[in-house]
Amino acid sequence: MSTVTTQPEPAPDARAAGEPMLSVAAVARRLGVAPATLRTWDRRYGLGPTDHTTGRHRRYGGHDIARLELMQRALLRGASPAEAARYALSSALPEQRLTVQPAPAEQSELIVGGDAADEQVSTGGRVLRLPGVSRQARGLGRAVMAMDAVSVQQLLRDALTELGVMVTWNTMIRPVLTGIAQRWRHSGECVEVEHLFTQCVTAALSAAQIGAPVPVNPRPVMLACVPEEQHSLPLLALSAALAQKGVGTMMLGAALPADALGAAIRRIAPAAVFLWAQLPRYAHCELLTELPRTRQRIRLFVGGPGWHQSKLPPHAEPLDSLSAAVDRISYVLLGTDG
Repeated sequence: MSTVTTQPEPAPDARAAGEPMLSVAAVARRLGVAPATLRTWDRRYGLGPTDHTTGRHRRYGGHDIARLELMQRALLRGASPAEAARYALSSALPEQRLTVQPAPAEQSELIVGGDAADEQVSTGGRVLRLPGVSRQARGLGRAVMAMDAVSVQQLLRDALTELGVMVTWNTMIRPVLTGIAQRWRHSGECVEVEHLFTQCVTAALSAAQIGAPVPVNPRPVMLACVPEEQHSLPLLALSAALAQKGVGTMMLGAALPADALGAAIRRIAPAAVFLWAQLPRYAHCELLTELPRTRQRIRLFVGGPGWHQSKLPPHAEPLDSLSAAVDRISYVLLGTDG
């Protein structure tokens, strides 16, 4: 095992008089992790209180907490616990004296650190299970469960820039949404987490369209959810991915009433209409047969797990994934799927 070079810490007797010292429980509340996680980080990586001696309670000073915050930041960026610990121990701390503000006594103990392959800690069920995903997705899940909106937004921005819209959607956003939904189904918890994540994803996908190429198609692609369907994030991802390919869209969002959909089609005569249905109870095929006809041909596409393909009218083309929708719509409008 490689030796980690650490920055010198002040000796216990060299600490500034009156420097606040916090217990394990207080530091756990401050960082939003489980107390067991702090003990594991101390035992396994040496990230513990520097003045801890046998027979005394663990008390963390400002420098100790600063190193823990560095480790937490690295974990949120997708590093493994071992990598995050090396980063925290080798990074220089600010020269100024660090102060410790008391954390709210009732703050939830959400585990933010930990790696399924490296650290198994009892968390009381307050961890988002994301089996088989990338480190980036695990980091996003940790940030979401910690309700760290700044980190969530930064991770999404970085992924969208590096990976593109569809890869980010399929490998990071969708797994985290699925994990949150599973937590809600099993425990009724995480509604606030889902709301925060939805807002962050909405902002990131909207920002991803800034600077996109000027649309090539003079008539836009209309994107809408069927009446009563509230799951509109897939449409926003589709809009962002198409925008980056030069396909202009008109986003009409969630739960668009049938009469409003018809009025919009008559008014703008879009090149294509894409209707999303997440839940089968909202995917009424009668809606597709009642859409108004215009002088210019309108291609009709449907997407989402709610549709029963055998019941679709002949003029409605099902697309079985958002990636397939991006490729097919790009091909129909631009003659290319790349």
